[in-house]
Amino acid sequence: MTADDGVLRIETLDLSLQSFDWAFARERRSEIDAHFEKLRAQTPQLWNGRVLLMHSFRFEASALHGAFFETDFASFAAWRDFGFPGGDVFNCFALGALQGNDGVYVSGVMGAHTINAGQIYFPGGTPDRNDVIGDRVDLSASVRREVAEETGLAASDFAIEPAWHCVRMGPMIALLKPMRARVSAAELRARIQGHIAQERDPELADAWLVRGLADIHPDMPAFMQVFFRSLWSQTRAINERAS
Repeated sequence: MTADDGVLRIETLDLSLQSFDWAFARERRSEIDAHFEKLRAQTPQLWNGRVLLMHSFRFEASALHGAFFETDFASFAAWRDFGFPGGDVFNCFALGALQGNDGVYVSGVMGAHTINAGQIYFPGGTPDRNDVIGDRVDLSASVRREVAEETGLAASDFAIEPAWHCVRMGPMIALLKPMRARVSAAELRARIQGHIAQERDPELADAWLVRGLADIHPDMPAFMQVFFRSLWSQTRAINERAS
């Protein structure tokens, strides 16, 4: 898989942290800083912490091999908002594809104080230094940590598949970890709402249930829509063969 061609099943992640001279961050520093000040004026809670982006990757059979580097959030935000200039960097991130025992999926509505306010997608996010062990980047640990922070749900609440669903769209590589709960999606949503109510600055504003194509919302990023349309296209094809 080397282009935008739907959803791929990934069995193995081989991800490292390496040094990388990102020309965009170095050469356009003044533009980046000015842009981040504008973002901060709109959303004061934004923090210019450290994040990990990818500078090289390849798909080989059912494995993803990639090399990450560390940069500041301001550079990441400007790169995204300026239209992903350069073509030498990729945003590879992990999300928890939460699903109730009734088959219904649970996604999150991002809070008003976040950079993606109002968007609807699975809990997770861009990896950071907390996801590095030695020189390896552990996205399985990343997704568990992010799900717990955003929803209050622990890894023990789910049966977690070893494989990933991967959606590649241009400079973005979304890795979705199937996490099936032992309770219904409605109960998951209620627990997430309870967690949100207890948090001072929750990442999420609400939880959104996805039962089928009718629940695909315009505020979902394109990769989420691709995932769900592919999922139900496959389900429909299986049902048609069975009948």
